Amino acid sequence: MSDYTIIQLIIYSEVLHIETLLTVLLIIAVVLIVVGSAVSFRLGIAYRRKIAEAEIGSAEEQAKKVISDAEKAAENKKREVLLETKEDVLRQRAEIDKEVKERRIELQRQERRVQQKEETLDKKVENLEKKEETLTKKNKEIDDKIADIAKTHQKQIDLLEKISGFTAEEAKEYLLKNIENEVRHEAAIMIKEIEDKAKEDAESKAKEIVAGAIQRCAADHSAETTVSVVPLPNDEMKGRIIGREGRNIRALETLTGIDLIIDDTPEAVILSGFDPIRREVARLTLEKLITDGRIHPARIEETVERSKKEVENIIKQEGEHATFETGVHGLHPEIIRLLGKLKYRTSYGQNVLKHSIEVSHLAGIMAGELGGDIAIAKRAGLLHDIGKSIDHEVEGSHVTIGADLAKKYKENDEVIHAIMAHHGDVQPNTLVACLVQAADSISAARPGARRENIETYIKRLEKLEEIANSFAGVDKSFAIQAGREVRIMVKPENVTDDGTVLLARDIVKRIEAEMEYPGQIKVNVIRELRSIEYAK
Repeated sequence: MSDYTIIQLIIYSEVLHIETLLTVLLIIAVVLIVVGSAVSFRLGIAYRRKIAEAEIGSAEEQAKKVISDAEKAAENKKREVLLETKEDVLRQRAEIDKEVKERRIELQRQERRVQQKEETLDKKVENLEKKEETLTKKNKEIDDKIADIAKTHQKQIDLLEKISGFTAEEAKEYLLKNIENEVRHEAAIMIKEIEDKAKEDAESKAKEIVAGAIQRCAADHSAETTVSVVPLPNDEMKGRIIGREGRNIRALETLTGIDLIIDDTPEAVILSGFDPIRREVARLTLEKLITDGRIHPARIEETVERSKKEVENIIKQEGEHATFETGVHGLHPEIIRLLGKLKYRTSYGQNVLKHSIEVSHLAGIMAGELGGDIAIAKRAGLLHDIGKSIDHEVEGSHVTIGADLAKKYKENDEVIHAIMAHHGDVQPNTLVACLVQAADSISAARPGARRENIETYIKRLEKLEEIANSFAGVDKSFAIQAGREVRIMVKPENVTDDGTVLLARDIVKRIEAEMEYPGQIKVNVIRELRSIEYAK
């Protein structure tokens, strides 16, 4: 190896040694820095710890001081609260003691009162016992006296019976009979006085109202017949009406439902039928056929149809005319049609439509005089006999049928009630019902308005006399003035003057209950006593 190489190796080793030394030094420096930092950190921590410990010590002292102050304040507060509580307890105890004392005093007062009451009650009980003993003694005395009185009374009765010759029952019956006669006498006098007073107050006014109504509504139509007579131009027309083998008359009777009576009556044919409307159709048909001259079954059928339409138009016009004449508006069209049918309906010969119009006028006039509802009165009067328009078609009385029709077509309740009450089927309880009942009687009872057959007339007279003769004390009775009055002769020894009043009322009630009649019937009871003696 050369020197150069050796020198290089030496230099290189030196360099390595220096680098190693530097490295070592660097490491040592780093270690020293780290150690210094750690030492300084630990020293800082220790310093801060000392400061913190000092602060903690100071805070602990302050806390102890605060706690001590708080304990002292709490102790003071506790003492104050205890003192206040003791004071409250003492005050409440004093109040309770005072209340207890007051209650004790009140209880003592109540005890004294109760004791006084008990003493009072004891005294009252003693007094009651004494009174009871006294009453018992008195009752015994009274019973003894009653027994004595009963014995005395019996002795007196026996003595009276011995003196009078009547037993107790006979005397009682005699007294009751006398009392009954006196009471009947007083009742008869009272009834007569009441009737006289009522007549004095009402008779003049009633007469004035009724007379005024009749005068203002005077009608001159008379009774109508129920048979139609068709005049003929000559007797040869009868043969044409009968036709070959009777075919024309059979066709007429079949289509109209009316019987044609062709007899020896000169130049006339009589139409007889149950239904007045059909009879009117037959009459018009026959008159048209006679005027036309062509009479055969086909022509008869055609004419009958035309007559039916004509009669239907007449019915409608008559119904409208009736409502216009009476001033009754707002009626149902069917009610107006039924009113028109009344033109062909009669009652005892009186045309029912004219009768209804007359009743409407009379009821309206009387309602005006009495301050009632004129419109309702006239409406009820016009519709009171509406049931007669279909009473041949529907079962039941015309009153019931009329009320049902009024209900069906929503008529006023007062109108329905007046229809029901106009013949007394129900008791009239409104002014309108009473006025319609009175107007119906006035119109029906007017002379010449109605007629009835002789059989019915005779039966009514006989029934009147039979009812009158059925009462005790009646000697004879006579129905007079076409059944408008019945005169009754009584036996004077059986019926007293006062008894005639009661007898008349009893007969009136019996007639009203058992008979049907237009208008009213006067019951006239007559008692006559004649005493005849001869001087010799």
